[in-house]
Amino acid sequence: MQFVPLGRTGIQVSNLCLGMMSFGNSQAWHLELEEARPIVERAIELGVNFFDTANVYSRGRSEEITGEILKEYRDDVVIATKVRFAMGDNILNRGLNRYHMILQMEASLDRLQMYFVELYQIHRWDYTVDIEYVMRSLNHLIDAGAALHIGASSMFGWELVKAQATAERLGLEKFATMQNHYNAIYREEEREVIPACMDMGMGIIPWSPLARGFLSGKYSDSSSSSVRSDSDPYVKGRYFKDNDFDVLEAIRSAAAENEISNAQMALAWVLSRPGITSPIIGVSKMEHLEQSVAVSDMQIDHDYFDRISEVYTVRPVTGHGYNQPDAMINKQDKK
Repeated sequence: MQFVPLGRTGIQVSNLCLGMMSFGNSQAWHLELEEARPIVERAIELGVNFFDTANVYSRGRSEEITGEILKEYRDDVVIATKVRFAMGDNILNRGLNRYHMILQMEASLDRLQMYFVELYQIHRWDYTVDIEYVMRSLNHLIDAGAALHIGASSMFGWELVKAQATAERLGLEKFATMQNHYNAIYREEEREVIPACMDMGMGIIPWSPLARGFLSGKYSDSSSSSVRSDSDPYVKGRYFKDNDFDVLEAIRSAAAENEISNAQMALAWVLSRPGITSPIIGVSKMEHLEQSVAVSDMQIDHDYFDRISEVYTVRPVTGHGYNQPDAMINKQDKK
């Protein structure tokens, strides 16, 4: 396992982060505690020390499972969680207002059975709250010892720069990391966000590096019509553009020549990109974990990555500007 700096925080993390969204009880493909435990413990054995969850995943159950498994490894792991989406019917208990953040920080720590988290992230931008209030509230949590550092997630480049400039003007800690949507068939973060993060020394933690399984070859061009009609709305809404299959074919060819899986090649491509710190891998099977972690130490000729990159065509930026936190209360398609 390779280790890299988490931005400029001084924290060293594995260059793969285990996403904990797969653990909980709200979806058929989620794993409960005893099913999740061997996967998480094996990840630790393999060198993974970075784990990402959120309060909204399975309505807090993901955090409970994360805390129960990792409490005995607390000194050896880095924990990240998130706040923004609704966690109840109270109109105040959503968004990035201070009430919601303080309440949810306390609830997250209780579920995690921890005194603090290394990284507390906003789960998208909130247009209803002044960014000065957001940055002051996040820094209040740092001052209280509940979070060591703060992180951003999917937003436009101007929003990120505005937040960082506001924090600097006020003498506050800035966002240390960015968790954004990035993979071989969605590269629009390369326009502004990734260069901005690199310029500011931020850690970059991409979510959905396999495009929700699309880049593993789970779907084929010939089956796309049926998949569009019966697969989950997230996959249908974001992927299945014509060019996506061209990129998938380039990945399939490069993977075959290197005698690895499509998923491994797609993940290796993300790891090869400038500025990337630690892509978030989501697994619900032990073999998927083993295959993903093996990528950390792979040495692949960069010409293969260039072949994959050359096929991509530009598309609209999506997933930013979302301003309906209550509509996502029972959704699990954010990361």
